Amino acid sequence: MTGPKQALAHSASSADAAPGIPPGAARGAHGRGTPADAHSWRSRLYRWDMKASPYAFVSPFFVLFAAFTLVPLLYTAWYSLHHVQLSALDHQTWAGLDNYKNLWSSDFFWNALKNTLTIGVISTVPQLLAAIGLAHLLNYRLRGSTVWRVVMLTPYATSVAAATLVFTLLYSWDGGMVNWILHFFGVGPVNWREADWGSQFAVSSIVIWRWTGYNALIYLAAMQAIPTDLYESAAIDGANRWQQFRHVTIPQLRPTILFTVVVSAIGATQLFGEPLLFGGVSGSKGGSEHQYQTLGLYMYDQGWIIGNLGKASAIAWSMFLLLLVVAAVNLLLTRRLRKSR
Repeated sequence: MTGPKQALAHSASSADAAPGIPPGAARGAHGRGTPADAHSWRSRLYRWDMKASPYAFVSPFFVLFAAFTLVPLLYTAWYSLHHVQLSALDHQTWAGLDNYKNLWSSDFFWNALKNTLTIGVISTVPQLLAAIGLAHLLNYRLRGSTVWRVVMLTPYATSVAAATLVFTLLYSWDGGMVNWILHFFGVGPVNWREADWGSQFAVSSIVIWRWTGYNALIYLAAMQAIPTDLYESAAIDGANRWQQFRHVTIPQLRPTILFTVVVSAIGATQLFGEPLLFGGVSGSKGGSEHQYQTLGLYMYDQGWIIGNLGKASAIAWSMFLLLLVVAAVNLLLTRRLRKSR
């Protein structure tokens, strides 16, 4: 015989157990408590991993960008508002917008800006035209097309110093191959370092030689993405290769052409190594009369030769604002191209 208290205890233990599981086993599992806690901890860790892993993978880029781009950019902006000398970095006096006002009234700044735009146009237009022509030739089935593509990238892989040294020898006043060719055609020698347009043309030729093959491969990739049905339809309508190039290839390459124009404009704004090494001793001045001094050279001359870091920082920010204008023009043209389609 069992008493009332024992019967109630027995029924309670039986109710706690799940159907088909002995009551002792249920009590033992509930008493340990580890499976439920481990499962919740693992699921929480899994959720954290899914949320944090993408940010952890991309964090090195943002850390390097902040350390080597964002912080120097802000520090340069701070310097541009102060009078700072390279020999006395700890002594800074507030200047406000005086450095920018000095640039606005400086003939050397406007000369450097004019030279930057002139060299940019002289180097960009022939470069992109030649790149489109070379890409059009490589787009057809030529023998050894892979070899020609490697040859196209060889100038891009060459260092700026090596390329400029070779072109300096080519444009030498006495013994240079360019003057020898001019003499062969009955033209007198040209002092390429001292002439106004001659020096700018010489610097632009270095840029053209280094970047034409790179842009040609970009155009080639875009040409190979054009559907062949368009060429077949044009051929059925009686269009020859030149007409196909004008009415099929060029319209399809408009976004790519716009991209290369913007990238080339950015590169021309930051042009520094070629004119610096081409000028030799007077490289930072852009020649004896500053005839090919770009904004990059002017900033280098003010910051590291003269030692006026405040003015050099103002020049750097002026270049940055100029690039923002180029980016804004690119955005407007891109939107117009999308609407036209």
